[in-house]
Parts: sequence; C-alpha cells; structure tokens
Amino acid sequence: MSRVSFLLMIAVMASALYLVRTQYESRSLTTDIDRATSEARRLEIENDRLDVERRAQATPLRVEKLAREQLHMRTITPAITQYATVQGAASAEVRP
Repeated sequence: MSRVSFLLMIAVMASALYLVRTQYESRSLTTDIDRATSEARRLEIENDRLDVERRAQATPLRVEKLAREQLHMRTITPAITQYATVQGAASAEVRP
C-alpha cells in the first residue's frame, strides 16, 4: 500500500504544479490582453486626434490663406486675366 500511496502523492504533486503553472500563464495572458487593449484604445484616440487635426488643416479658408501668404497667389479677376492666342489659327476668343 505504501507504494500506491507514494505514486498517488507524486500524481497529486504533479497535478498541483501543473495547476500553478497554468494559472500563472493564464494571468500572464490576461495581463497581455489588458495591455494590448489599452494600447489599442490609446492608438484609436491618437488616430481620432490626428484625423481632427488633418480636417482642420484642410479647410478652404486655411488653404486660401496659405496660397496668398506663402505662394503669393491671388484670386482670378478679368482685370488680370491674360489670354493667349495661337498664331495662324482662327482667333475666336471667348471672354466672360
């Protein structure tokens, strides 16, 4: 009987050690999932912030302001419009 008891005690110890290792891995994986979820949430917030910033940068008024200030562009008017004609072609100019 002592041999059977010894084998059963070894089996219980092995089972207990396996249970401890399994619980440790489970907690470790849960921690990894929480970290990944937190990182995904942070990246989603950052993406939303960048999207809002991109939309703010592309407003028509801002584009027009940059075109005037940095590129020295101006709006088109008939007073500054120049028309080009091809020599030898029928001159059918269309003016607004």
